[in-house]
Amino acid sequence: MSLRTRFPEVALFDLDGTLLDSAPDMLATVNAMRARRDIAPMALADIRPVVSRGARAMATTAFPEWNNDEILAALPEFLDIYAQELGKHCRPFDGIPELLDALEAQGSRWGIVTNKPEKLAQDLMPMLGWDTRCGVLIGGDTLSERKPHPLPMLHAAQAMGIVAEGCVYVGDDRRDIEAARAAHMSPIAALWGYRVAGDEPAEWGADAMVELPVDLLQPARWP
Repeated sequence: MSLRTRFPEVALFDLDGTLLDSAPDMLATVNAMRARRDIAPMALADIRPVVSRGARAMATTAFPEWNNDEILAALPEFLDIYAQELGKHCRPFDGIPELLDALEAQGSRWGIVTNKPEKLAQDLMPMLGWDTRCGVLIGGDTLSERKPHPLPMLHAAQAMGIVAEGCVYVGDDRRDIEAARAAHMSPIAALWGYRVAGDEPAEWGADAMVELPVDLLQPARWP
């Protein structure tokens, strides 16, 4: 198989754990909830592995003694606090700004498909300077389905005016790889992201596994 000498025409990315190290915002959120209940704060290392799994997983980690009904009842509180903490502590992963610059410099386009609520993801874009650069943003509630269903991927490709097979998707969670594969995109597993112990990216079925964002500055590392 010949190696790429140019970036793909369209690169799509997950947001939390792939483009953005949002764990510090999430930590501030769960610690605000714990403070309201006179519970000691958590450490970043405790919440970080489950950030890509969403609000329910983070609330469950923060309050392991709660049952499922209590977790569900607390999700609006989580999202309300998170909306206040949004963008205050997070930052792009090292190498991401350079990667996006390199894609654009070569004429490639990029977008985001995330399971984060669309409004929260959209609110982050101007904070990061990405609002005029991101070609498409699909959130977890934009459509009737979310990852690992392929619909968000297919919708993103259509919005970018390209067949899904022409896109490469980069994500740090098994659901990302499954969704991309189901949409007939080429998936890359971002090993710098968030994973729980025992979750093995080698088992996800990605076309490539990449240790750091700077590795993707080499077109040959893209499938």
